[in-house]
Amino acid sequence: MARATRGWWGLVLCLPLLMAGCATHLDSNGPVTASGLAEPADFAFERLAPLTYTPPDWPEALEARVLLPDTPEGRLRPAALLVHGGGWQRRTPDDMDEIAERLAERGYVTVNIAYRFAPTYRFPAQLHDLQQAMGWIHDRADEWRIDTDRIVGVGYSSGAHLVSLLGVLGSNGPLTAPHGGDHARLAAVLGGGLPSDLLKFDDGRLVVEFIGGTRAEKPDAYRLASPIYHVDADTPPHFLFHGRWDSLVPVDHATDFHAALLTQGVESELYLQHYRGHFTSFLTRDNAIEAGIAFLDRQVQEEEPSSPLTRYATQAPVPSSDSSAHADARQP
Repeated sequence: MARATRGWWGLVLCLPLLMAGCATHLDSNGPVTASGLAEPADFAFERLAPLTYTPPDWPEALEARVLLPDTPEGRLRPAALLVHGGGWQRRTPDDMDEIAERLAERGYVTVNIAYRFAPTYRFPAQLHDLQQAMGWIHDRADEWRIDTDRIVGVGYSSGAHLVSLLGVLGSNGPLTAPHGGDHARLAAVLGGGLPSDLLKFDDGRLVVEFIGGTRAEKPDAYRLASPIYHVDADTPPHFLFHGRWDSLVPVDHATDFHAALLTQGVESELYLQHYRGHFTSFLTRDNAIEAGIAFLDRQVQEEEPSSPLTRYATQAPVPSSDSSAHADARQP
């Protein structure tokens, strides 16, 4: 009995280590090989007091938390728009603070925003909030030394849905906000637990309250609000991470979206976390976020200056021929 108890506790103690290494990391060529990263940048950063990013006539005053990295003077920096999850109707930017700090340490100006919640505000109100935030970032680009061609979107769950939808729609179509829509283009997206196709949900409360009706009542709105139906060759690169045991947003939202991106020739990486559900995927996100930030770094890397100011970019990864620890499990 004592031996069995010791074996059980050994398994419990080892489970976090097993979970940390159990993932499948794929791109268009299959399993991703490991990258030998250069010494990561570790910039100090300034934390600004919360700032209102919406104009006075916006339906609700919304705040942004901004981190400014201490990068060399005279150099433009990439920026990241961060959007929290919560089913489009709860949670706060607190959830994204740690990820924002990681990005700031890598040289990104980070803007971690609040947005309007359903059911008080229906789709596309939340997308308009993100478009307004992008216009606000552009307005402050000179002050904060932001390269507006290198703004990325980062989110989890409903936040990932919103940044991806911003990425696939940009400033086109009927969903453009009255302020800031012309500046809505993202350079890349990092999204976890992303609901890419709202038509797959069986009229669950959160989606119905977000859209304002069931699939039968508002099929066009469901399709319009689903990133997967807007993918084309101009869609920005996406890094997707997702728990295989996710029962709230099933894993086929990620695998199907990844396949749709690759079909259109869009760069995409898929990082599947084994033995993780929707919430544990976010709570144990470290390896996925590190891989995702490396992906973002590659998208915003600039080889040649393209403005009077030298563009700042984090050090690009150095390829390695070693087999990846994240390609050790079955492919989807």
